[in-house]
Amino acid sequence: MIATNVFESKLVGKNVKIDEDSLNEWLENLNETEEKMLALKRVICHFEEYMRPENIFLDFTAENKYDAIRILSEKAKELKLVRDARWLYEVVVAREELVSTAIGNGVALLHPRHLHPSKIKAPSILFGRSSEPVDFDAPDNKPVNIFFMLLLHNDKQHLFSLSYISRLVMNQDILKGLTEAKDAQEIHQLLTVIPEQT
Repeated sequence: MIATNVFESKLVGKNVKIDEDSLNEWLENLNETEEKMLALKRVICHFEEYMRPENIFLDFTAENKYDAIRILSEKAKELKLVRDARWLYEVVVAREELVSTAIGNGVALLHPRHLHPSKIKAPSILFGRSSEPVDFDAPDNKPVNIFFMLLLHNDKQHLFSLSYISRLVMNQDILKGLTEAKDAQEIHQLLTVIPEQT
């Protein structure tokens, strides 16, 4: 937007500074559709802070729900998202034993019962897809093969991410794409690109 002169700007040292009046004028002239699109872009940018392409782990093999949690916990440690895979496995299993985090349609939103910022290196979300679905005590009794493991630092991050992912997976086209995507880049795009119809 700076390059196409949407805003007046100037170079101050190595930094580009945008003229505040120019920015305010642009914001005031947005129509309702543009305002909604801007809000949606902000939400997606926020989600992308947690959901990076390298956090996408495809087509692992798990024998049951506990094996899936173990595999994802070890992957989180390998990616340096957490300090201890065994700790993560134990806290996620403890949460599962209260009530399943499967939400239906083959999706589970794994997370610890309590937030543990000291154990999680940076707020992150790990996406996993198993090659075969596993029974997860889902409300619709369908097995699960799409897993989001939420590794966040506070309630605001957690509730935002739960809401964002839940809305995404209610879209049958996105859900089908997540199941059929051939690589991590395709998955990341499905999770972070504004749908054309919006």
